[in-house]
Amino acid sequence: MAVSANRLELLQIADAVAREKAIDREIVIDAMADAIQKAARSRYGSESNIRADINPKTGEIKLQRLLEVVEQVEDYSTQIALELARDDNPEIQLGEFVSEPLPPMDFGRIAAQSAKQVIVQKVREAERDRQFEEFKDRVGEIVNGTVKRVEYGNVIVDLGRGEAIIRRDELIPRENFRYGDRVRAFVYDVRREQRGPQIFLSRTHPQFMVKLFTMEVPEIYDGIIEIRSVARDPGSRAKIAVISNDSSIDPVGACVGMRGSRVQAVVGELQGEKIDIIPWSMDPASFIVNALQPAEVAKVVLDEDAERIEVVVPDDQLSLAIGRRGQNVRLASQLTGWDIDILTEQEESERRQKEFNERTELFMNALNVDEMVGQVLASEGFSQVEEVAYVELDEIASIEGFDDETAEEIQSRAREYLEAIEAGLEEKRVELGVTDELRAIPGMTTAMLVALGEDGIKTMDDFAGCAADDLVGWVERKDGETTKFDGLFSSLDVSRAEAEEMVVAARLAAGWITEEDLAAMHAEEEGEEGEEGEAETEEGAAEAAGEVAQA
Repeated sequence: MAVSANRLELLQIADAVAREKAIDREIVIDAMADAIQKAARSRYGSESNIRADINPKTGEIKLQRLLEVVEQVEDYSTQIALELARDDNPEIQLGEFVSEPLPPMDFGRIAAQSAKQVIVQKVREAERDRQFEEFKDRVGEIVNGTVKRVEYGNVIVDLGRGEAIIRRDELIPRENFRYGDRVRAFVYDVRREQRGPQIFLSRTHPQFMVKLFTMEVPEIYDGIIEIRSVARDPGSRAKIAVISNDSSIDPVGACVGMRGSRVQAVVGELQGEKIDIIPWSMDPASFIVNALQPAEVAKVVLDEDAERIEVVVPDDQLSLAIGRRGQNVRLASQLTGWDIDILTEQEESERRQKEFNERTELFMNALNVDEMVGQVLASEGFSQVEEVAYVELDEIASIEGFDDETAEEIQSRAREYLEAIEAGLEEKRVELGVTDELRAIPGMTTAMLVALGEDGIKTMDDFAGCAADDLVGWVERKDGETTKFDGLFSSLDVSRAEAEEMVVAARLAAGWITEEDLAAMHAEEEGEEGEEGEAETEEGAAEAAGEVAQA
C-alpha cells in the first residue's frame, strides 16, 4: 500500500519535532492523535468518545467512536445495548466497548488551530519532563552555559538542552553578565513547578568551590586528598580545609600547585576571591588555630559541650584574628563548626583578675574570713565552697601560713554554710510540693529538685517524661550562627551523660521501661558498633591487599 503525500508529511513533521525538542517520536505522534481526537469531537459532538490512531510506519489515520456496552441505554452517543452489540460480536460482555469506524475528515481552519494548540501543549509538557529527568540527577555538578538574558539582576542561562536561572543572590557580588557571555555555575536544585522544571544555579555555593578544586587538583578527583569543609564570603574570601589520605602528599601544597597555578585557576573563576587552604585536624584546638591563620594564637580554652572555644591572641594580633568586619573569625567559625571568642592577652588577664576577685569575695562571705585568707584560697585553685568543705584536710593545712587548727575551722565553716543553703533549699522543695521519691534517683540534689519544682515537675512520672535537652539545654545552628538554649540544670554543672542516666533511672522507677528493655537496647547498640568495626576492618584489609598487590 502506497503512503500518500500528506501521510508522509505527517511522519516527517513528527520526526522533525522529536529531533528538535529531543523527545521521543512516539510522544509527538500521540500528541497528534490527541489533537485529531479533539478536532473530531468538535465535528461529531463533544460528548462522543472518539479515538484516533496514527500508524507510526505509514502515517495512516483511523478514527473510531467507542460505545460502552450496557443493559439499558441512557446516552446513545456513548452507549450501546447488549443485545444490539451481540449481533456483531456474540461474546461481548457488559462494560466492554464496541468501536465504530468513522469516515476521514477534513480539518477546517478553527479545527486545525485547535489541533495545533494541543500538539504544542503536549510537546511542551514532554520537553519539560525530559528536561527534568535529565537534570534532576545532575544536582551537585558544574554546568557551562550561555547567558540568554538578564531579568531584574537574575541571569537566565541557556544550557543547550534546557534553561536555568542564577538568582541575583546566587551571583558573586559586583559580577556582571551580558547576553552571549559564557558562564560556569553549580546546579544546586532542580524542581518541578507549574511553569515547568526550574533549574537553579549558583556561583556562591560552597560546593561550587569544592567542584572547581576537584577539576583543578587530580589528587582530589582521585580521592587521595579530601575537602572536609568549606566556608565562603563570596567574592571576598574563603577558607577550605583539606586532608591527605597519603602521608607522602602534602594536601595544602597539592591544592596550591606549582607557583600557585591550581589555586589561581580557581581564584580566577571566582572573580579574585582570596582562598586560605588549611590542613584539617581531628583535634579541634589545632584545627581552629589553623583556621584563624594568618593570626598567631597564644592559648585556647575549649568548652566541648557547648562547642565553644576561647582563643587568646597577642594584643597586636587582635585585628588580624578578627579580620575586616569580623570576616576572618566568622569564616573560621563556619569552617570548624565551633563558636569562637577572641580575647587579647590583656583582656584575658583582666578577666582572670575579675574571677579571682569574685572567688575571694565568695570565700570571705561564705566562710566569714578576711580578704587575705579568701585570696589565699582562691590563689590555691579553690573555686567553690564545696571544694573547701569536702577536700582532704591535709590539702588545706599544707597551704603556707595555715595549720591543722585553721584548716579544721575553715572546713567546719564551709560545711555549716553548705548545710544552711541545703536547709533553705529543702524548705523550698517542700513548699513547691516536689515528692520525696525523686531523691532516690542517683545524682539528684536538692538544688535540682527545686529547679524541677519551679518548672512544675514534681513527681517521678513528671521527671520520666523529660528529655536530656530539657535538663541541660541544647544548641541550634542556623546560617552560621549558633544559639544556645538553657535547660533546667544549666546552672548546676550537670553533663548530658549524667542527665540521660537520671532520666533512664526515672523511667525504670516509674515502670515506663524494664531492665530487660534496657539490656536489649544496650545489646542492639553494641551490635551496631560491632558491625561498624567489622566494616572498618574489612575496608582496612581491602586497602592492605591493594597495597600488597601494588607492591
